[in-house]
Amino acid sequence: MLMIRLARFGAKKKPFYRVVVIQKERARDSRNLEVVGNYNPLTTPETVNLVHDRIEHWVKNGAQMSETVARLVKNHPAPVAA
Repeated sequence: MLMIRLARFGAKKKPFYRVVVIQKERARDSRNLEVVGNYNPLTTPETVNLVHDRIEHWVKNGAQMSETVARLVKNHPAPVAA
């Protein structure tokens, strides 16, 4: 099963996360299929960059979002095209 979840990067006490598509059974920082965004909780306000069309593509193909990623997608919707 595929999951869309966070993978931790950055130094000790300075986390930076990538939003990745990965097999559910794999370790948090192991090889992923695709990076679909990033999240930096240390900036004020927090920085969230998501590729919404790729996230939608993976969800349509059966990937499930973790609770944290679902919250990020909900709180940071895709920009509306004019």
